[in-house]
Amino acid sequence: MRPGDTSRLVRLLKGVASLLTHWCVGRKVWLVAVQPGKRRTVHVAVCLSLKMAGAGGDKPLAEAGPSPLSRVLRISQLDAFELDGALEHLIWSQFARCFQHFKPGLLTPAEPELKALLQLLLWRFTVYSNSATVGQALLNIRYRNALIPSQRYRPMSRQQKLWFALLTVGGKWLRERSHSLLLLGRPADTGVRKARGTLALIGGLAKAASLFNFLLFLQSGTFPTLTERLLGVQPVFSRPQGPRDINFQYMNRELLWHGFAEFLIFLLPLVNMWKLKANVSALFSLSDKTKGGAATEMSSQMECAVCGEWPTMPHSIGCSHVFCYYCVKSHTMADVFFTCPKCSAELVTVQPVKLQIELTEMHPS
Repeated sequence: MRPGDTSRLVRLLKGVASLLTHWCVGRKVWLVAVQPGKRRTVHVAVCLSLKMAGAGGDKPLAEAGPSPLSRVLRISQLDAFELDGALEHLIWSQFARCFQHFKPGLLTPAEPELKALLQLLLWRFTVYSNSATVGQALLNIRYRNALIPSQRYRPMSRQQKLWFALLTVGGKWLRERSHSLLLLGRPADTGVRKARGTLALIGGLAKAASLFNFLLFLQSGTFPTLTERLLGVQPVFSRPQGPRDINFQYMNRELLWHGFAEFLIFLLPLVNMWKLKANVSALFSLSDKTKGGAATEMSSQMECAVCGEWPTMPHSIGCSHVFCYYCVKSHTMADVFFTCPKCSAELVTVQPVKLQIELTEMHPS
């Protein structure tokens, strides 16, 4: 092989390698290179770990998800808090329902303590055990110890978990119980007034610090609460996340159902349900009349044409059928053009009817 042929072969291999670089991003590719001056081939393992954003290759979407220590979206962190709040409200409502048949106000004196106890039980089996709240577990999120810089996941320490319970559960209990605790003393006492002023000042400072921390969270995306920033705990993904495939099937179904419900809400008030019911009843009564004959005429005097029961304060509208006073009055108030549901006779006037009841002697057989 001449020297010119060798240089052309090297340039050809470089071009093939550049093409494979753009095509096989993240794959393990085996290239066959021929060394000049030797009659054997060697296998070179090339592992390309270029990022998809920088290389623009055809990396599968399933491999492009964030690592477990990547930053969690702001909306996911806020959704976790909403789920936790909904769960606490649900547990308290179920717990209070157990005492609904007892004396009213039985749980009111100890309500802050009972809520704190339930929150401690949740903390024990969620944050203390798995370093994640219930809302975070549903969203595949958990806390990590951000005070230890590491590329690996570091769970919350025991001290961080205990302080987390003290600041969250204890803070809520103190806010709910502080007012009643200060009422135990005399209002004119100087110590009570100072304590109230001190608690009001501390509460105002805490609210201002929480607001400032939330603004920092919106800017940086980390530490949504002041407790997490003070303890140095940060939410991360529990497992590597795949692509967030958005399926609009559920949304389309909801939009279709809401549109259908709005159409029914618009249509139903335009339909005279009383008239429709009367027409259907008259249709079935006509079919029964062709079968019955005299028995049908006898039963028309013994039962209300609307409710089918023994007529209370029987009245008539001009036909041979009898109605309860309340049945005919309610129907005529709902429908001015009320007709008899049995024979479709129009309303003439509502008059009382006297029924004659015949008692037949029963002879034992």
